Amino acid sequence: MLSIVRRSVMSAVLVAQLAACAGRDPQMTATVQPQDMQSDCAAINAQIAANNSRLSDLKREHSSTTGGNVALAIVGGLLFWPALFAMDLKDAAGKEIASVNQRQGYLSQLAAQRSCPVVPAEQG
Repeated sequence: MLSIVRRSVMSAVLVAQLAACAGRDPQMTATVQPQDMQSDCAAINAQIAANNSRLSDLKREHSSTTGGNVALAIVGGLLFWPALFAMDLKDAAGKEIASVNQRQGYLSQLAAQRSCPVVPAEQG
């Protein structure tokens, strides 16, 4: 009887540890940053271009994560339920996309206020 309880506890601990490892924590981008007030048009446009590149990378990651979660849900639902604990439920890429989009909107407004030439800010 003790062996069964011990095995159940060990299994629960293992599953909890695996679930904690699934996915990464988001690295949010601050909408307003200290250097913004001193930034000229070139710096603003460089930041918009860098954010456009980052958004492209994040979109690829988000798509890959979503596809992986779908595959794990199918495998977990049909064949091996512990696979469900490997799903990435943190949605780090999705949260980062939202924060970069907010930053892009702010930079676009800042560029307009300073009459900078328009560099299109990609929205994701």
